[in-house]
Amino acid sequence: MNSPHTDTPVPTGRPLRRYDELPGPRGVPFFGNALQVKASRSHLQFEAWARRYGPCYRVRLGSRRLLVLGDHERVAGVLRDRPEGFARTSRLQEIWTELGLPPGVFGANGDSWRHQRRMVMASFDPGHVKAYYPALLRVADALAARWQQAARDGRVIDLQGDLMRYTVDTIAGLAFGARVDTLGSHGDVIQQHLDKIFPALFGRIFAPVPWWRLRPSAADRELARGIAEVMRAVQGFITEARARLAAEAQRRAAPQNLLEAMIVAADEPGSGIDDALVAGNVLTMLLAGEDTTANTLAWMIHLLWRHPAALAKAVAEVRHVVPAGTAPTLERLAALDYVEACAHETMRLKPVAPLLPLQAVHDTTIGDIAVPRGVVVVNLMRRDSVSEAHVPRAAVFDPERWLAGGSTAGQVAASAKRISMPFGAGPRICPGRYLALLEMKMAMATLLGRFDIVSVDTPDGGQAQERLSFTMTPVGLTMRLRERAAG
Repeated sequence: MNSPHTDTPVPTGRPLRRYDELPGPRGVPFFGNALQVKASRSHLQFEAWARRYGPCYRVRLGSRRLLVLGDHERVAGVLRDRPEGFARTSRLQEIWTELGLPPGVFGANGDSWRHQRRMVMASFDPGHVKAYYPALLRVADALAARWQQAARDGRVIDLQGDLMRYTVDTIAGLAFGARVDTLGSHGDVIQQHLDKIFPALFGRIFAPVPWWRLRPSAADRELARGIAEVMRAVQGFITEARARLAAEAQRRAAPQNLLEAMIVAADEPGSGIDDALVAGNVLTMLLAGEDTTANTLAWMIHLLWRHPAALAKAVAEVRHVVPAGTAPTLERLAALDYVEACAHETMRLKPVAPLLPLQAVHDTTIGDIAVPRGVVVVNLMRRDSVSEAHVPRAAVFDPERWLAGGSTAGQVAASAKRISMPFGAGPRICPGRYLALLEMKMAMATLLGRFDIVSVDTPDGGQAQERLSFTMTPVGLTMRLRERAAG
């Protein structure tokens, strides 16, 4: 074994378990368990199998061998062992490249990842994000204007659609210095093309056979056209940034956003960063920044609507901290402790990345399991965080568990905060986590400060259904608003 992974001690005198000795669902020849798994509900299937076979079991999808982990300590150990011990899967890289998507930090490994990671982390640290704050404020005002018009027209709001426009506009402004204004548009916008990429990528990763190669469908051709449009927009952001750098020499010494920093770094001799990597990171920021934050916000609004007492507390806090007619400054957003607690509780119950697949770079061990090189370890990010064995009243939406003096606050430090890992863990923890929380607070301050929620509805009137398409989305959420009465 090379570089054994030892997050969980192996009991003395007990031999390692081999992968083939692990329990798991019975499959069929050639396909294995692939026909039992529907991609859009795969997280629920894997969680159900964990209840039956335990926190460590095996699954086979065609020729691909999967080790599914539901134990949070072992999951955290795997996440910490990146990128040396575990990396993005070869399947993800294959499909990403086949779609014509340029490489970026999301899929990078080794030295390439290290070069890009330093730039991305530096650009998204709190100091830089604070400098971009006026751009975020402009986007929030655009979101308010869109919802104000919907309220006056008595129109039903496509909640996820509007939130994804909000996050795309935010990322474009903060990371690229571009104003795309999808919130002000009702036509064909970049967000509509971005929405198709992650679901297609996810579906193809899970597909037992590459049907799109055998007979491309109309949807496949539309996807290709959408990716071409997105890449044209990406190249436009890069061209505009280079023009700013050429016109204002001081920007090279002090880049104003992530894109300018990447271009400056790429132009340095021996940087290891080329134009393709710059384009790949622009695309990565758009995709990751749109889906994750928008879906978390949608889940939060849905959960608050279904818990009126929590909603009332969030409304009261926002209207006290950000009085009518005042701007939600950074200092005021920082004081929205209950709103932030709602975000953390939402991410515990509804993590937008409930599955995190990583591939073993070499032969290794996870606890008492010998893991061969190439096995894909599917980390279940929600299993323990909703377990009564680890979190008191685990199924209950209780934001106060995240607050000092809250109903279960004394047990949080040793449970939910340690077990819930919505931004990942280890060296590859999400670099945009500070920005994501800031975006969430801004959106909630806009919603609860300027409007009264009339309803948040699902297609069947019940709990929102979970659909996994790379990120976990609530199905079909709509919202009706009323403008807040003066005074």
